[in-house]
Amino acid sequence: MITANEIRQKYLDFFVARGHKIIPPAPLVLENDPTTLFTSSGMQPLVPYLLGQPHPSGKGLVNSQPSFRAQDIEEVGDNRHTTFFEMLGNWSLGDYFKEDQLSWFYEFLTRELKLPAEKLYVSVFEGYESVPKDVETAQIWKKLGIPENRIFYYGVDKNWWSRSGTPDQMPAGEPGGPDSEVFYDFGTKHNPKYGKECHPNCECGRFLEIGNSVFMQYKKEADGSLSELPKKNVDFGGGLERLTAAVNNDPDVFNIDVFMEAKKILVDAQTGGEIKNIRVILDHIRAAVFLIDAGVIPSNKMQGYVLRRLIRRSAVHARLAGIRLANLLPNLVKGFRDSQNSSEIILAELSKFEETLEKGMKLIGKVSSFDLYQTYGFPPEITDELLEQKGEKLDWAEFEKQKQAHQDLSRISSKGMFKGGLQDQSEKTTKYHTATHLLHAALRQVLGNHVQQKGSNITAERLRFDFSHPKKLSAEEINTIEKLVNQKVEEDLKVEKLEMDKDKALTMGALAFFPEKYPAKTSVYKIGEISLELCGGPHVQSTGEIGRIKLTRQEQIGAGIQRVYAQLE
Repeated sequence: MITANEIRQKYLDFFVARGHKIIPPAPLVLENDPTTLFTSSGMQPLVPYLLGQPHPSGKGLVNSQPSFRAQDIEEVGDNRHTTFFEMLGNWSLGDYFKEDQLSWFYEFLTRELKLPAEKLYVSVFEGYESVPKDVETAQIWKKLGIPENRIFYYGVDKNWWSRSGTPDQMPAGEPGGPDSEVFYDFGTKHNPKYGKECHPNCECGRFLEIGNSVFMQYKKEADGSLSELPKKNVDFGGGLERLTAAVNNDPDVFNIDVFMEAKKILVDAQTGGEIKNIRVILDHIRAAVFLIDAGVIPSNKMQGYVLRRLIRRSAVHARLAGIRLANLLPNLVKGFRDSQNSSEIILAELSKFEETLEKGMKLIGKVSSFDLYQTYGFPPEITDELLEQKGEKLDWAEFEKQKQAHQDLSRISSKGMFKGGLQDQSEKTTKYHTATHLLHAALRQVLGNHVQQKGSNITAERLRFDFSHPKKLSAEEINTIEKLVNQKVEEDLKVEKLEMDKDKALTMGALAFFPEKYPAKTSVYKIGEISLELCGGPHVQSTGEIGRIKLTRQEQIGAGIQRVYAQLE
C-alpha cells in the first residue's frame, strides 16, 4: 500500500523541481478572516496575491494544507466525503496558465503516481453569461491524450470555483474562475438510483474527483459583473486522501493508511449498524482532534458549535453501531494524532451528551421532535438522522410550526418582548435593531474577532448590547466605533434579507447569537460588506434610515462581558 505521506512528498518534490517554492500551511482557524469559520482550501490565505499583490516567495507556490469543510458534514458516510482533509495545492500568480498546469498535473498522475491514463476522466466549464465555454481547456486535454468521450462539460454548479460559490453568490471583490476537474474511474457497477447514465459527477461512487485546476481570472464587481483580473492565475487543489485511494485502486477513502489503525479499533468493537456508522466516526473524531489542536473547544457558537456537532454525531453513530465510544477514545485519537488534550476534551463532551442521547434514543417516534428539542435539548438534525435509519424523515415544517408557537407564547408571557430582545416592532425600535448589526460589526473590526454578542435589549428609547471583551472600552475606542457605525449609516448601505441553509450561512462567516436556536433554513441579513448575521427580527431597508448613533454609557456586567448603551442623536 502506498501511503499518504509518500504521495504528499512526491507532489511537493515534483513542483519544486518545476520552480515552485514550498509555503507553510495556514492555521486551520484563520485569526483575522471573519469571512469564514475554517480554512477550507489552500487558496484562502492567498487571496491578496491572487488579486495582484506580489508574494514574497515568488510566482510559483506549492504546499499541503489541512482543511475543514463544515458543509460536508451531512455527506459523510459514503465512500469519499470527509469534513477534514489535506489539500495538495500549487499556484501560479500571473506566471504559467492552462497549458503548463494541465500538462504538469497529467504528468504527475500518470508518471509519478503511475495511474492508468485510461481511468482518467475530466470536466470543463460549459460557459456562463459573459464567461465563454472553455473550449481551450478541452483541446489541451485532447492533446494530452484524453479522448472526447472522457471529457464532460458542466455549468457553474460544478465547474466554477470561488470561496463563495457560483458567480451570483460572490461578493464584490471576490476572485473566481472556471475550473477543470480530474476524476478516477474505479469501474464499479453503476447504481441506477443515481440516474440512468453514469458520468464523472454521478453520486454512485464509481468516479472519484482527485484534482481541480481553477483558472482564477475574474473578479466580482460592485455592479454584479465579472471583470478580468490584471493577471491570470492558477489555483490547484487535490485531496490527498482521495489521491491515495486512487493510487491504491480502492474506491473507499476510509481504507487508506491514514484511517487504518483507528478503523481496525472500531470494526473490532462493532456489534451492529453498517459501514456508514464507522465512516462517520472515523471522519468526525479525526476532524475533532485537529480542530481542538487548532484551539477550538466545544461550545454553542461559531467553530465551537461545529466541533460540538461532530462529537455528538460520532456518539449517535457509535450507538447505532453498538460501540462504546468513550472506552475506545484514547486509542482512537492516537490513531490520528498523539494528543491527550484532544482525547480529554472529546471525552468530556461525550459525557455531557450521554444522558441526552440516552433519553432521546428512547423517545424518538414516541414524542414530537420539538418536545425532544425543547424538553431534552435533543438536536433536531440528529433526530432527523435517527428517523432516517427507520426509513422516516423529520417533518421540518411541523417542527418549525411548533417552535414558532412556543416562541409566540414566550413573547406574550414576557411583557411583549419580540425576537432579538426587541420590546416592540415600532419604527424606532426597528432602526435600533438594525443598528446593533452595525455596532456588532464595528466592535469586532476595532477590538478583534473575539468579540461575540452575548445579549441585547432594544426599546424605542435606546439599544443595549452585551458582548465578550476583557475590559471596558477606552475613550479612543468608543470614538472609533461610533465613527465607523455612523460612516456606514451615511453610506446608506442596502440591508438584504437572504434565505439559506443555516450551515451554509455559518460556513460563509455569518455571525449568530446561539446558532442552535435557528432553524435549518434561516434568514440571514447582509449589510454591504460589513455585516452578515443570522437574525429573525425586523430591519430597515437601508442604513441611511437609521440616523446617527451615539454610545451613551458602558459597564462591565461579568468576567469578560461588557455592556454598552446607544441612542439616536
